[in-house]
Amino acid sequence: MTLSTAPPPTALAALDAELVALLGARNVSGDLRARERASVDGARMSPIITELLPLGVADLVAWPTTAEDVGRVVAAAVRHGVPVTPRGKGTGNYGQAIPMAGGLVLDLSRARAVVEVGDGWITAEAGTPMVTLERAAAETGQQLWMYPSTAQSSLGGFLGGGSGGTGTIAHGSNDMGFVLALDVVHATGSAELVHVEGDEAQRFVHNYGTAGIIARATVRLEPLQEWRGLYASFPDFRGALSVLRELGRLEPLPRLVSADTPEITATLPADPAFPAGRSSLRMIADVRSVEAATAVIEGAGGRIEDVRDGAQVVLTLSMLSYNHPIEWLQKSRPGVYFHVEVSGDALVERIDDVHAVYEGGLLHVEAGHTVPIGMLAGVYRSPEQVRDGIRALNALGVGVHDPHQWNVDFELGRTIETARTTDPLGLLNPGKLNPDYDGPTKGAIR
Repeated sequence: MTLSTAPPPTALAALDAELVALLGARNVSGDLRARERASVDGARMSPIITELLPLGVADLVAWPTTAEDVGRVVAAAVRHGVPVTPRGKGTGNYGQAIPMAGGLVLDLSRARAVVEVGDGWITAEAGTPMVTLERAAAETGQQLWMYPSTAQSSLGGFLGGGSGGTGTIAHGSNDMGFVLALDVVHATGSAELVHVEGDEAQRFVHNYGTAGIIARATVRLEPLQEWRGLYASFPDFRGALSVLRELGRLEPLPRLVSADTPEITATLPADPAFPAGRSSLRMIADVRSVEAATAVIEGAGGRIEDVRDGAQVVLTLSMLSYNHPIEWLQKSRPGVYFHVEVSGDALVERIDDVHAVYEGGLLHVEAGHTVPIGMLAGVYRSPEQVRDGIRALNALGVGVHDPHQWNVDFELGRTIETARTTDPLGLLNPGKLNPDYDGPTKGAIR
């Protein structure tokens, strides 16, 4: 499947007129500022991708307000031969939502209805913020089975992107049972919402809308727990690492155990629970395990800084997980740091070796489903430096995912096979489904 060429002006004009008739003038725009805003995500978090920007600019932007309108808009774009790039809240970090072939950006953020909450499940439209789903579930005594690290991300973006999210201690990543059913739009010229469940639904997870655009989703809920935000600190990072895995195994399992070096801690938003010069450890802990967690932390020489309750605390701590602490580090010294996603017991057992791989190496680490996971930051020099460091990390027993690329890298072969039927003209998010692409750090070992 090849990258679609820019659509001709006549096709764009015809599509513009049709979309205005369908959605109303307020939900369609060809204004340059609107097109530019819709053509960027958080790709500047990657200095490697930043060197390549801009990757593309939309010719049109449309904001459907219902799942059914998503189908109608995609069908219209296909009839006119215009590429379609789906977009949620724009919280992705690596260019997956950038319209590399121009065309139409389909901004789903206004299609945000919660359709129904049932026993163990919730159905909502693709633009619904994840925090809205969590609140709707809580009203029925339930919670999301998988809570995002970016709570304002949209449901469709969370599922279609490369996200994992807090909750991974208990359940693994979001392709391991979170998705129950999807209503998907294919690029065949039909406005039909295709309903898929179970294994069939997994074909449309983590592929950036290249095989079909998620218009509505049903995801798993579980019984509501009473959470506490536990803030602790240690004199150094090694102390926090010493308890990470034990805290991650406490019953009931925590939603999050997250730790940062003193250097990263110093760049986080100001909080009395982040004392200067100390390493921060944070937990979203079940209220029933707070006493046990306190004993573990204090027994290892740590100090409890605060224990807080309320939904806002859970949201705040989630927003200080995954790659968010590295983003704060990057803001402290713009243009200096890059990061790679890492996993494995070596993050705890060989931390000095891990830090030494990259100049200025600093690790954000979390208790994972099976092994510690994290983000390793370093001072950026070149794509080759990143590639060579990945090889060195692999030699230490560290699993690495190189995030500095926009190509689908989850079940790529399956997605290509699916797209042959669901996107025969190659109009869905062109440029993101290339079997020969190996990224700006070509040759890196994953």
